[in-house]
Amino acid sequence: MSDILSNNTERGTFIEVAHAQICKYNQGAEGDRFLSQKNQSDGRVITVLSDGLGSGIKAGVLATLTATMAMKFVSNDIPIRRAAKIIMDTLPVCSERGISYATFTLVDIEPNASVRIMEYDNPPYVLIRKNTLIDPIKQSSVIEREHKETAPALEAILYYSEYKAQPGDRIIFYSDGVTQSGMGTHSMPLGWGAEDSQSFILQQVMDNPNISARELARRVVNEAEKHDGYKAKDDITCAVIYFRTPRDILVLTGPPLTPERDAEYAALFNNFDGKKIISGGTTANIISRQLGRKISVNLRNIDPVVPPVSQMEGADLVTEGIITLGKVAEILDSEETGPKEKQNAATRIVDLLLDSDRVTFAVGTKINEAHQDPNMPVELEIRRNVVKRIASLLEQKYLKEVSIKFF
Repeated sequence: MSDILSNNTERGTFIEVAHAQICKYNQGAEGDRFLSQKNQSDGRVITVLSDGLGSGIKAGVLATLTATMAMKFVSNDIPIRRAAKIIMDTLPVCSERGISYATFTLVDIEPNASVRIMEYDNPPYVLIRKNTLIDPIKQSSVIEREHKETAPALEAILYYSEYKAQPGDRIIFYSDGVTQSGMGTHSMPLGWGAEDSQSFILQQVMDNPNISARELARRVVNEAEKHDGYKAKDDITCAVIYFRTPRDILVLTGPPLTPERDAEYAALFNNFDGKKIISGGTTANIISRQLGRKISVNLRNIDPVVPPVSQMEGADLVTEGIITLGKVAEILDSEETGPKEKQNAATRIVDLLLDSDRVTFAVGTKINEAHQDPNMPVELEIRRNVVKRIASLLEQKYLKEVSIKFF
């Protein structure tokens, strides 16, 4: 389970996009593919979910091909009908069932919060506004695939909708592994279905009005997996887009270049309006001394790889520095950002970062000689490089808004 992004709109609302995914039981590769990107040229946020026919590597390749083409075409302003026809003519067709080998749902969001959604053969998306399920107005369009000798002619029905998003809106879309979960069981002979899955999603939002996109996607996927007896009968993927008030977080790491800047460093921490992480023992000692706050180490649930966390008044998390941040970069670079990842200081930092929208790093530039020893592991890069790597991942992979201040 992974992946979140944020983007500022003209109205000051942030767009959080997250997805959660479980592959079919006993399959080593997902047959669904989720992609997201922010166009640097115009600020649009584009997301695509494609479901490959069947499961495993072959399904995953076709889903990836479909999602990638859809993303490229739309980001380059190719008309949606034309893009869909190119995709349909490119993909093979199942000779037995006469259907395309991949489906897709595409969401294109302008910086002014204008939303365009195109759906082909995925379960219909869900729009929740003010704790109410909204039935969006959709236009249907029939696109006929060009006849090929290897496959019969195929008519694809595309559904297109367009509207202006409002603060608090949530868009939820998923593969049929969600709606078909539980199929064949005594309680759900026909599967979970669209109506019951939508009711579940609405109830989650009503019970927790501030639930993040990431957590809501997880809950939908976990519930679908439960219906399958925790042995998913198909790939299960859910994506959530949440238009929300931005969430800020500050990460302090490393001592300032000169002691004269310690007070400025502590003032930034003390006055920051948002969540706060201190990463580094020396950094924590500086803040503790400047603000007169005690540090206490939590020695419960010791991890053999990542040093333990500490507590300090005003800080949401206090951790060791370079080792922990190096692990944070590894986690962000992988797909293991879900609850199955073993919880430690690094995963807690990841959770805080991915549940925030705007990330500010305050990085002290004093060299820590302990990390310049050539006998130390290669992974222990100097602090600035580790932070830049994390920032790059947050910006490019998770599309966060990131700033770095050096002290």
